Amino acid sequence: MRRDNRAPKPDAPVYEGAERLQKVLAAAGVGSRRACEDLIFRRRVTVNGRVAQLGDKADPAHDVIHVDGERLQADVRLVYVAMNKPRGVVTTMADEKGRTELADFIGARLEQRVYHVGRLDADSEGLLLLTNDGNLAHKLMHPSYEVLKTYLAEVAGPIPRNLGKRLTAGVELEDGPVQVDSFRVVGTLGKTAQVELTLHEGRKHIVRRLMAEVGHPVSRLIRTSIGPIKLGDLRTGRLRRLTNAEVAALFKAVGD
Repeated sequence: MRRDNRAPKPDAPVYEGAERLQKVLAAAGVGSRRACEDLIFRRRVTVNGRVAQLGDKADPAHDVIHVDGERLQADVRLVYVAMNKPRGVVTTMADEKGRTELADFIGARLEQRVYHVGRLDADSEGLLLLTNDGNLAHKLMHPSYEVLKTYLAEVAGPIPRNLGKRLTAGVELEDGPVQVDSFRVVGTLGKTAQVELTLHEGRKHIVRRLMAEVGHPVSRLIRTSIGPIKLGDLRTGRLRRLTNAEVAALFKAVGD
């Protein structure tokens, strides 16, 4: 029998920027190197789908790392930011008409150049995500991933009891039907009502057009969540970096 002297193929490529896995995990904020070594020893870390072992290396720019089943973004060059966009600000980094834009609020706060994930029209306010992770941004915006977005809207009242059923059943607009995933009345004040809607799509002005179609035009619109990320008590015009857990939750929302 002819002997095969060829070397076995490596299970995964080792990139030039690869470092000891525990060092990569520690740099990403998982814990001390000793704690990260313990995670690896206990088989709680995978790299590109394979259970990691002590002594393994990884490149944060190329390898996909999970800890306890949750995706870890270990590339420190990537940033993920939540912003509470004020009303009257256009969702762009460079507005040719000279209007107040996102760049006016970001300024020198971020060293990296970031892009907005989706849009909020100038008259709307609330949660906006900013990142330089183009792959994740694409998935968050693509309708096939059906990432839920929740809005708080002030609308003309009173609200009929069957409006929620009508919205969840679907309403026909000029560019096709739309249905909400959930709807509830938060409160009423005189002829104005405050309602909360959750949708999994992001067509232009979709909430305003939907509520106008059913006879309850919107006077104020605030986006309060995108997938697992909540606006919370973030003040108007302020930014904050997402935590590792929040970034992992975003990856989970798009199936990564």
